Amino acid sequence: MSTLNLGILAHIDAGKTSLTERLLYAAGVIDEIGRVDDGNTQTDSLALERQRGITIKSAVVSFAIDDVTVNLIDTPGHPDFIAEVERVLSVLDGAVLVISAVEGVQAQTRVLMRTLRRLRIPTLIFVNKVDRRGAAYDDTLLAIATKLAPSVVPMGSVRCIGTAAADFQPYTAEDADFRSQVVEVLADHDEDFLAAYINDEKAVSYDSLHRALAAQTQRALVHPVFFGSAITGSGVTDLAEGIKKLLPAAESNTCGPVSGTVFKVERGTAGEKVAYVRMFSGVVRTRDKMRFGPQRAGKVTAVSVFDGGSLIPTGRVAAGQIGKLWGPTEIRIGDSVGDTRTTSEHYFAPPTLETVVVPSRRAQKGALHVALAQLAEQDPLIDLRQDDLRQEIFVSLYGEVQKEVIQATLASDYGIEVAFQETTTICIERPAGSGGAVEFINKEANPFLATVGLRVDPAPIGGGVSFRLGVELGSMPYSFFKAVEETVHKTLLQGLYGWQVTDCMVTMTHSGYLARQSHSHGTFDKSMSSTAGDFRNLTPLVLLTALENASSTVYEPMHSFRLELPADTVGPILPALARLRAVPRLPAAVGQSGVLEGEIPAAQVHELQQQLPALTRGEGVLESAFERYQPVSGQVPRRSRSDHNPLNRKEYLLHVVRRV
Repeated sequence: MSTLNLGILAHIDAGKTSLTERLLYAAGVIDEIGRVDDGNTQTDSLALERQRGITIKSAVVSFAIDDVTVNLIDTPGHPDFIAEVERVLSVLDGAVLVISAVEGVQAQTRVLMRTLRRLRIPTLIFVNKVDRRGAAYDDTLLAIATKLAPSVVPMGSVRCIGTAAADFQPYTAEDADFRSQVVEVLADHDEDFLAAYINDEKAVSYDSLHRALAAQTQRALVHPVFFGSAITGSGVTDLAEGIKKLLPAAESNTCGPVSGTVFKVERGTAGEKVAYVRMFSGVVRTRDKMRFGPQRAGKVTAVSVFDGGSLIPTGRVAAGQIGKLWGPTEIRIGDSVGDTRTTSEHYFAPPTLETVVVPSRRAQKGALHVALAQLAEQDPLIDLRQDDLRQEIFVSLYGEVQKEVIQATLASDYGIEVAFQETTTICIERPAGSGGAVEFINKEANPFLATVGLRVDPAPIGGGVSFRLGVELGSMPYSFFKAVEETVHKTLLQGLYGWQVTDCMVTMTHSGYLARQSHSHGTFDKSMSSTAGDFRNLTPLVLLTALENASSTVYEPMHSFRLELPADTVGPILPALARLRAVPRLPAAVGQSGVLEGEIPAAQVHELQQQLPALTRGEGVLESAFERYQPVSGQVPRRSRSDHNPLNRKEYLLHVVRRV
């Protein structure tokens, strides 16, 4: 049997977990369909998920569609848990994007589809809830084509849409309109196909048309659209057939070198690490010593794979499969297994909020740090940050719901009650220009046995931080260059205003060291010889001086927003948006409602959500998603440093070398 690793993605409440239940039921994996509201679904296994009725952690379940084994990964729909979705994307063969026929294309839907298209992940679209009052066929199709992807092909029509009797009617070879629409969409991407069709229309059979549709779908050029209802089951069988015939199964190169990706890490019942791995090539077996990083390895003590709705201990996980591995204690999310194939690229925006976590009992501060460190293992974008000077622990967040989940998890799983200080916005810094600095060895102001010169230059937006050598690689030991490079990345986590510096190029312009020396007939004397520590200690002084000479600009995160509200409240809400520094575009009308779209600082989104009910008689609906970073206007916000400030030379040297 072939294997297909399939992701189910959607905006919250579009019905993707209900669709997962219906697919499992249709495949015979479960005898009764669970309900999200009842908390008895297969993939929402956490107590908190069942209590809240939302997906928080991605979950894997397996079923068969004829001769295809589908490993289905149910992902969270709430934007606060987008990090879970990000990790899943790297292991998918295909995806189903679920859209509500009532709410239509929403903010998170656009974010997800934009990313799926950028990564060229073959994607089917399932329009759910056709049995609900207010469901729309033509309007939803138009929104998909204009807001998500122009090359879409509806695979059928819906009879009695918006009623309990709604039923999906798949198109067949006899439907001339369907045939012409498929030809038109396929011809946009294949001139040879268009030429063959023009030369002899009858020569292009329906089967060849379907094969061409499958080929372009698998290349992520075209997106077939199915309609149905996860509750009634209408259209789900047709979707399952589309999954089997239109999406690409994984290659099973079991004879190749071991290669896989770790996309999830959890803790077992005994507190041990358990890694979810997607294998692309080769086989990992119990007792194998597995390499999962440049300098890390571990022995696999147990292996299980997903099969028929259950987790089966097998002792091996092969190419194309998803398995759980026990044993390696240092394994992390994003690690490559065997041959390296993963990158550190982020598909979605990083968290834009930050808060301080405070234990209710001071005696639990140490336990809190351990617990948060374990949560950060499962969600690296929590980005645990410790301020040793103020004895504070910071976590990064996507939103207030994530904060509530962290609080509940700490209480239920670790017995630690916590409170949070006020949530603040995370800004970034970018160099405003170019600047350099250098400190030479054996100069009075430099107490370190090292020469370091660095230049900071702006880099393209989205490029992160890069380091390059402007000196000969052989001019000093490689370990010293490595020490400088590592310290550059660490130092730029806090710039001139305390924010992380990004989108810059750092060039090493000067280098120098003292070779290993010793007194006569003595051993190595580090007081006469350079060490990597000299370069690690000197680099922050040089780098921040160079950045100061370049100067930096602070940017704040901006969200795009869409606000649907009663038409008569559009005028009164505009002054409130202005006070929140939002920039709306011209309002539009949709039926009896008004629609406002525009941009708003991320720091103001929560306040707008709080004010919205009073401003719109409780009828306003707000959607927002990260859009870009914008230079801060007015007073520049600062973040307190969590280290000894290299910009304060006296304080820094007193801490590092105990003298000025």
